[in-house]
Amino acid sequence: MPSAHHLVAFAITAFIIIVVPGPSVLFIVGRALTVGRREAVLTMLGNTVGAAVMLVAVSLGLGALIAASAIALTIVKLAGAAYLVYLGVHAFRSRKSLAEALSSGVKPGSARRALRQGFLVGVTNAKTAVFFAAVLPQFVDKNASTSASVQILLLGTVFLLIALCSDGLWALVAGTARNWFARSPRRLEMVGGTGGLMIIGLGASIAVTGAKD
Repeated sequence: MPSAHHLVAFAITAFIIIVVPGPSVLFIVGRALTVGRREAVLTMLGNTVGAAVMLVAVSLGLGALIAASAIALTIVKLAGAAYLVYLGVHAFRSRKSLAEALSSGVKPGSARRALRQGFLVGVTNAKTAVFFAAVLPQFVDKNASTSASVQILLLGTVFLLIALCSDGLWALVAGTARNWFARSPRRLEMVGGTGGLMIIGLGASIAVTGAKD
């Protein structure tokens, strides 16, 4: 186990990084505005699972390879950015059908689709890979009896739990705001367009400069 000092220091660092809106937060908020609170929460869960897979990869050494290779990091970043832009374009083009979707409820398979989309965004988040590979290992206690890989998994789990609580709060707040806008078909169209543009902008910003998790 990491020492209490290492654990507290890491939790504070993770909290500061997580609460500042970045790819995970903005994507979830965009989904909440575009589709609703339920799918935003499912997207958040999928995103968390994707980040967990990345964490396991980092603990096995893949994260160090990505951090050391500019080409590998660029590929991961561009893949995630391209997928975000695709989702944003789809949301923007479907903005006029939000009223019908809201009245008819969630279609069969939507939950699985939301989880899959969130997973793909989470597992291709280049900034999360860099954080896990370059920042997280700095909090490993070299004097502890537990191996570095196990400590990375434990610290990463703390990160995921904090992110789950923070992202969940964002999803619920954004979903509630969407319900207020949904009182008018015109507001719904505005919500769909705004959510789509947010996701497109997020993907573009990641492709150009990257962003915080």
